[in-house]
Amino acid sequence: MEYEVIYSDRRTLALTVKDGRLIVRAPRGTTEKRIRAAVESHTEWATRHIEKQRHRSQVQGALTEEQIKELRRRARSVLTAKTEALAAVMGVHYNKITITSARTRFGSCNSKGNISYSYRLMLYPEAAQDYVVVHELAHIRHHDHSAAFWALVERTMPDYRRRQALLKG
Repeated sequence: MEYEVIYSDRRTLALTVKDGRLIVRAPRGTTEKRIRAAVESHTEWATRHIEKQRHRSQVQGALTEEQIKELRRRARSVLTAKTEALAAVMGVHYNKITITSARTRFGSCNSKGNISYSYRLMLYPEAAQDYVVVHELAHIRHHDHSAAFWALVERTMPDYRRRQALLKG
């Protein structure tokens, strides 16, 4: 596996993935053998993160302003309808829905019952979209990721783990 080494006055060795490349930050004087051993022991982790970044940049980098506008429009329509239907099934009431351009979160729910969804969620399968809606609606009743929260998610969507995995790319 290829990697770039950056030596500095740090105390520990660290591996990061940036722009689809593995970066090794090492204390000055670290041997090449130690660096190679660290990279080899984290190859699976590094490969997974490099692929994830490449996939994201391909999908997001390829969108034009017009495509983003259309995704936002579809997100407002589709996710609002899904939220209304699933809220009725779950017996919860939300306040309002906002569509954002968040890159790292597909959805969020605040203490006032306002739900936000990223338009980027529309780039994923419908099963994944449904999971995010159920997840955020469950936060209306449970503002954490407690056992009770996950029990509500599972009661509503028994296959939520499979759907959740669709978001991991």
